Amino acid sequence: MRFADYFYRKTGIRFENSKRYFVDKRISERIKNTNCASFNEYFITLRYDTTGKELQEITNLMTVNETYFFREDYQFRSLVEQMLPEVIAKKQKGQTIRIWSIPSSTGEEAYSIGIYISEYWKDLEHWDVEIISSDIDTIVLEKAKKGIYGDRAVANIPETLREKYFIKLGNDRYLVMKELRDAITFNQVNLVDSGATQDFNKMDIIFCRNLLIYFDNVSRRKAAATLYNALNENGFLCLGHAESMSRISSLFMIRGLSDCIVYQKVTE
Repeated sequence: MRFADYFYRKTGIRFENSKRYFVDKRISERIKNTNCASFNEYFITLRYDTTGKELQEITNLMTVNETYFFREDYQFRSLVEQMLPEVIAKKQKGQTIRIWSIPSSTGEEAYSIGIYISEYWKDLEHWDVEIISSDIDTIVLEKAKKGIYGDRAVANIPETLREKYFIKLGNDRYLVMKELRDAITFNQVNLVDSGATQDFNKMDIIFCRNLLIYFDNVSRRKAAATLYNALNENGFLCLGHAESMSRISSLFMIRGLSDCIVYQKVTE
């Protein structure tokens, strides 16, 4: 399928034949919204749009974004109990700790990291922490910045923390407190575009959960190299529970922490 091959080259995301209906339906939406008469006309419009706007529009439609607060929170426990203590042991006072959450989706993971660190990391008062959250989808990034969520998204958050970090709105919606929203930087990036990721570096911890499952082996290896280069020496990478870097790249050292498996950049 011409579109699938083109989309793969641009994003690293490979659609299997089983996704044909999903892909066709979303292409049909863009054909209608761009007033194109056929797929061929739309595909030409997409390929020769030098602004990149149409590629972003179709990417926003094609990416799946479903998550919730405190998802796989055993990794957050390991973050505050083991990863962060190891990170600060190798830092000088005054240096910033950098944490990267990718894909951002609608922001639940990044905000969860902020809440966990604020609540459970006893050394926070002595260190500056920068949390960066990125996604290829600009629509979900705008939702993340607004920080408004429904009951389902916040269901796993203890009531005491919900009251502390959220403002209850009408219609069973919750707004993340401004202090927490201001603590997260959201930005757009394509993980397999080396030019777009070159400024993402000197990270101490990266959460890249449930993204690589959408890539083929070539794109996974490219993404693994990008993540490796983005980390500081001894930095940590957290993947989703169904993902394994050992089947993708030999760059990382596998570490078994008390609550989870992580991957560490060790070059010495």
